[in-house]
Amino acid sequence: MPPQPLTIYIVDDDAAVRDSLALMLGLAGFSTAFFADAEAFLAAWREDWSGCVVADLRLPGLTGLELQAELGRRGSRLPFIIITAHGDVPAARAAFRADAVDFLEKPFDHAQLRAAIQNAFSKEHLRLARSADAGRLARLTGREREVLAAAAQGLHAKEIGRQLGISPRTVEVHKTRIMAKLGARNVAELVRLALAAEPPPDAG
Repeated sequence: MPPQPLTIYIVDDDAAVRDSLALMLGLAGFSTAFFADAEAFLAAWREDWSGCVVADLRLPGLTGLELQAELGRRGSRLPFIIITAHGDVPAARAAFRADAVDFLEKPFDHAQLRAAIQNAFSKEHLRLARSADAGRLARLTGREREVLAAAAQGLHAKEIGRQLGISPRTVEVHKTRIMAKLGARNVAELVRLALAAEPPPDAG
């Protein structure tokens, strides 16, 4: 099944802004959805949504930053772009601390917004690829995970067998099953998937 296209979710209470962005983004070939406030977005939001959010900083009800925080609490990883006619340094810092992709002051150049969206989509493609890898890795048995981790360290079948207390022949059987389950065509792809299974290093 081909992946669903990424969508730009616009949250802005100004109808003129929504209409302008609808025209500009539609002509550029983007898939879009529009909401007049954060509450309407949250009422419609689903966990499987992918793409990015472009939200005004000042909205009736929840602000753009509060929407960003609420989605984070719900486990959403949608990249955020904050737009505003009332930009200030504290608001921008708060947005970036919450991992916003960009903070654009109105009136912004459409090229600026498209560049921010492409940056957000690059992050989203990476997230979706990692999620797909994790889903495939979840199908492995505990022993297959051990074999995969050892193979990723460059160990040969005999070395893996000695390490795990199984025969080299059994190691090869496991590797064949692992490659089939993961859809890997070669050892290099197995190594990439094994690395994807490792927890990310601490950012601190």
